[in-house]
Amino acid sequence: MTKTTHMPRTSRRGFLQTSAAFSGGLMLGVVLPAAGPARAAGTLHTPSAWVHIADDNTITLISARAEMGQGVYTSMPMLIAEELNIDIQKVQVAFAPPGKVYGNALIFGLQLTGGSTSVREGYDKLRLAGAQVREMLVAAAAAQWKVDAATLKAENGVVTGAGGKRATYGQLAEAAAKLPVPEKPAMKDPSQFRIVGKPTTRLDTPAKVNGTARFGIDVKLPGMVYATIAMPPVQGGKVKGFDATKAKAAPGVVAVVQIPDGIAVVADTYWHAVKARDLLQVDWDDGANANLSTAAMFAGTQAALATGKPIPHKKVGDADAVVAAAAKVVRAEYRTQHLAHAPMEPMNYTAHFEGDRIRLVGPTQWPDAVQGAVAKMLNLKVENVAVESTFLGGGFGRRIDFDYVLQAAQIAKAVPNKPVKLVWSREDDMQHDFYRPLGVHQIAAALGADGKPTALTWRVASQSVTARAFGLPPEAPDGLMTEAATPLYAIPAIRQDVVKHDVGIRVGYWRAVSHNMNAFANESFIDECAAAAGKDPVAYRLSMLDAQPRMANVLKQAAATAGWNTPAPAGRFRGVSMMEGYDTYMAQVAEISIKDGAPVVHKVTVVADLGAMVNPDTVQAQIQSSVIFGLSGVLWSEITVDKGRVQQFNFDRFRVMRNNEAPQIDIVLVPSKDKPGGIGEPATALIGPAVANAVFAATGKRVRRMPLTAEALAQA
Repeated sequence: MTKTTHMPRTSRRGFLQTSAAFSGGLMLGVVLPAAGPARAAGTLHTPSAWVHIADDNTITLISARAEMGQGVYTSMPMLIAEELNIDIQKVQVAFAPPGKVYGNALIFGLQLTGGSTSVREGYDKLRLAGAQVREMLVAAAAAQWKVDAATLKAENGVVTGAGGKRATYGQLAEAAAKLPVPEKPAMKDPSQFRIVGKPTTRLDTPAKVNGTARFGIDVKLPGMVYATIAMPPVQGGKVKGFDATKAKAAPGVVAVVQIPDGIAVVADTYWHAVKARDLLQVDWDDGANANLSTAAMFAGTQAALATGKPIPHKKVGDADAVVAAAAKVVRAEYRTQHLAHAPMEPMNYTAHFEGDRIRLVGPTQWPDAVQGAVAKMLNLKVENVAVESTFLGGGFGRRIDFDYVLQAAQIAKAVPNKPVKLVWSREDDMQHDFYRPLGVHQIAAALGADGKPTALTWRVASQSVTARAFGLPPEAPDGLMTEAATPLYAIPAIRQDVVKHDVGIRVGYWRAVSHNMNAFANESFIDECAAAAGKDPVAYRLSMLDAQPRMANVLKQAAATAGWNTPAPAGRFRGVSMMEGYDTYMAQVAEISIKDGAPVVHKVTVVADLGAMVNPDTVQAQIQSSVIFGLSGVLWSEITVDKGRVQQFNFDRFRVMRNNEAPQIDIVLVPSKDKPGGIGEPATALIGPAVANAVFAATGKRVRRMPLTAEALAQA
């Protein structure tokens, strides 16, 4: 059985010794994860940062990306195992510690999981790492046996040669680790793959089924205490004053600590901490957002379309002039709402401050940033900040931010020598999120005599997440606001630009980021153009895709699979959408009915061309989860604000899709030899316009805002 490996707790002396032992070369002085069996064997050899081999031939593969249900814990080790010629089901997997070697080249070298980049970025790199280690093991055997390396074979954890010569990878690892790393090892042709591209059982499934998987919420350390925080009810608010007399006298309370984000209560149990928090008397200064409302935020964003400074995105020809002179023009405005990430595991983190070092344990999508930020905040040496990653009970971009980690570290410093587990309640999590930004699009198209667009003007106003997260200047383009902004259709003249508008609420990266709002606007609008031209939506799209064969192919297959040209069952209606995003080409067809004035989604057909696939099983699961995740925001979910206060506290007000509401999802994966694309997010972006277009087919009403509630349909 595959085992989950976690970093062991180390003493300060052990921490420094371990760092020194594995410093230099590819490891850059970081602490390595160590499996129980490997440690028991005595020596953990490290031919590379990605592969650890123990004397007993225990092989541990490193997952550099956070596992939050998307399957990287399996798919990334598969790439290494393929070149190492080992059975993926017989290895251990460990989460990578912070280290530059684990940086994501597609996200500025940051050790960050996001943007559906994990497999795209790791595909060649991890195969290379596996091939390097394989050649080093073979070279070590060749040197020991004084034979030509070309006569040896490495397979199933053993190097063999003529005359019955045999040595396990573990027996050779120490010698291999001392050899130079080959720059250009021989790598397999994809036709030789035995693991990559084959459906593979996920390595984390057994642990998640039997309960041994460790999520942040599961962390237990000796002497642990628990913390919860009273945070301002209005984002941007501050503590004016507080009285903790009753809270300090409550059962089990260890300390009451003021931090910049509010008042933390530390107790011997989480329940005691929560009950004591209820006894706090806090006088809040609501600040500038005291009167903030959703209506005002939308009104301000809409006004910014006319008054704000547009940042150019794409310009071909003079689209504005063509639209102004056209005899037939289609115009529309689309709105997308604020959304919470709402992962099933709310924010939590454990911190243990001792002397001049701190141990951090928990779920994050960005471990090296966590390490650096905590070191800076507490004025510690970076090497004295140990970060241990756990499984994530959902992320969707929320755990790219690490406010909760900083909170845990601040509390731990105020309560030294005790491991402190900070736990947010569901209500804390939903009311103090970094929300998906709302957006407003204004689009116009001039239609020619054949009904096709001769020009397109497009402007979106929304809040820049990147400006907040990375300090992007106001006048600088934000590529994460224009994802999938430019449709693939052949349109002679295009003008697209963006207006950044800060509505006052904090926003973050939400699954599929701006693909969500841009795909909803673009694919709803092209449907409007097809209707104005009196054309079938699929045929209309295909007529403008001559230069996009991959996109045309998935659209044709989606239509055929969904039975587009055959009548839908009685009372049901279909809508279509398509997009290229994350280097993946995808089309969807949604089949719906209308019940009590609102859409019910019965079936979703998805066809995807994502290039080379590592684990088709994971791809299928990712598409299914993306559709269901997206449907929640399409049909029900919305974060609203009144008098500065978020109105959704839990899932009773922030509706998500339930098991009995999930539609049938038919998936077709197009075989391809192209470079791998991302799959964790595209389907989330496309389900909105597919359903909205189906609603139009069912009702003749064009709903231009989400969620597609009965109220929205009635007002359309």
